[in-house]
Amino acid sequence: MTDRKKCALTALQWTLGVVILIEAVLFLLPSARHEFTRTHMPNAVREVLGWGEVVGAVLFLIPRTIASGGWLLIIILALAIAVHLLHGMWNAGNLLIYMAAAWAVIENRETKFAG
Repeated sequence: MTDRKKCALTALQWTLGVVILIEAVLFLLPSARHEFTRTHMPNAVREVLGWGEVVGAVLFLIPRTIASGGWLLIIILALAIAVHLLHGMWNAGNLLIYMAAAWAVIENRETKFAG
């Protein structure tokens, strides 16, 4: 893998991880609870999605756990897309982009680590 490709993938990894982490924390704040009540779903769904994103994003930022964090993010984001679509909220395009970016990082990272 070239140095430019490594740099680009690292930038994508960190940008995605930090953006999802920030958005997840904002989603978990009490002020987001009011907006989530419009879905008529239990608050536990918001908590599971939010904390799943936090854990996935943190794991995604750690070199040895990129793959597990990335797959967790993909699963959580797929659930979030399902919630959006089931409630007629069609603005899930950014979640699809996040999923594709996580997949790209997972598939293109070198898995060789010093023991």
